[in-house]
Amino acid sequence: MAKTAFLADQINLVLIAFAFLQIKHYVCDFVVQRPYQYLNKGIYGHPGGIVHAGMHAAATCLLFFVITPSFKLGAAIIIAEFVVHYHIDWFKEQVMKHTGWQTGDQGYWWALGGDQLLHQLCYIVIVGVLVRGVG
Repeated sequence: MAKTAFLADQINLVLIAFAFLQIKHYVCDFVVQRPYQYLNKGIYGHPGGIVHAGMHAAATCLLFFVITPSFKLGAAIIIAEFVVHYHIDWFKEQVMKHTGWQTGDQGYWWALGGDQLLHQLCYIVIVGVLVRGVG
């Protein structure tokens, strides 16, 4: 029975981590993101995109109160999330710029959905690395 309880606790921890990352993503991408960020994410190195990716990385640090990695692992996750998030957003903006897609175009929604999918896949990697790193 103890093994079953341990497994249930691990599953709950993973689900809590995913739920946290989903909420964090919604807040950072849709609630607190401002025009300065989303209008400039397509300009490589612009502070708007850097602030946006930094906001995501900083908010992920709050997850470490639930799953506590070593400092080295936590720092690697935050740096990787920042770099990957920044480049996913930048790439999506490049696609928008080169295609001219607007919200009325099907391609716009494919690009937006692809952008969001890539972010969600990153969260699967983050949780996997955290669970393996502290388990």
